[in-house]
Amino acid sequence: MTQIQDFSGRTALVTGASSGIGAACAKALAARGASKLFLVDLDTAGMEALNLNCDVEHITGSVADEALWEELEPRLTGLDHAAVNAGIGGHGQIANLDFAEWRRVMDVNLDGAFLTLRAAMRAMKDGGGSAVITSSSTGVKAIAGIGPYGVAKAAVSHMTRIAALEGAPNNIRVNAIAPGGVDTNIWEASDDFKRSVETQGREATIKAMASTTPLGRFATSEEIAGDILYMLSDAGANMTGHVLVSDGGFTL
Repeated sequence: MTQIQDFSGRTALVTGASSGIGAACAKALAARGASKLFLVDLDTAGMEALNLNCDVEHITGSVADEALWEELEPRLTGLDHAAVNAGIGGHGQIANLDFAEWRRVMDVNLDGAFLTLRAAMRAMKDGGGSAVITSSSTGVKAIAGIGPYGVAKAAVSHMTRIAALEGAPNNIRVNAIAPGGVDTNIWEASDDFKRSVETQGREATIKAMASTTPLGRFATSEEIAGDILYMLSDAGANMTGHVLVSDGGFTL
């Protein structure tokens, strides 16, 4: 494979696959020739609605459930690519944050990413492969009020670097994508976002949020998926341990 458009004959794992960036990755991989996709999400109907033109296995469950990976891992042997994307939002200032909320966010965003990456790297051990983890620009730039989310994403970025060093002898590349604002349904978990939508509508809310970004816009899921597929593909063959910031200039 020499071009990003060609994943012919490859197998790939995508978590958080029912919507947003995960769904965009699954669609792009199928469109570019992937022979089999393992899709993981809590939303079975969302995964099935993608109607992908390749062999697809839907796995319903939480990425933070170790038993899920123990059951799935034998079927992943020979895996070529992994988009470690599942995540949830989280808000609250450190001094006022309940430990239960801290653990809720870490459970999926950090523990789930670890379990996913561990399974993927084990499956790639003999044949090599590549993984991209979805981090965030909030893991690069400190933002008040999103403590557990920002900390989890910073940890994910550093896990990427460590995994890249450990995977290199087995020809396993590990990179991360650190998006800025992306117009996905992750925002729906925010009470402030929902109140704004009720007042002025979703489009105006997203536009107002994007005003803090130099380019003045949020990315689409498809744009971020394009960045991910570049790093997954042989077009990014010399990239490993890199955290690609794709944020419209937000971290400048």
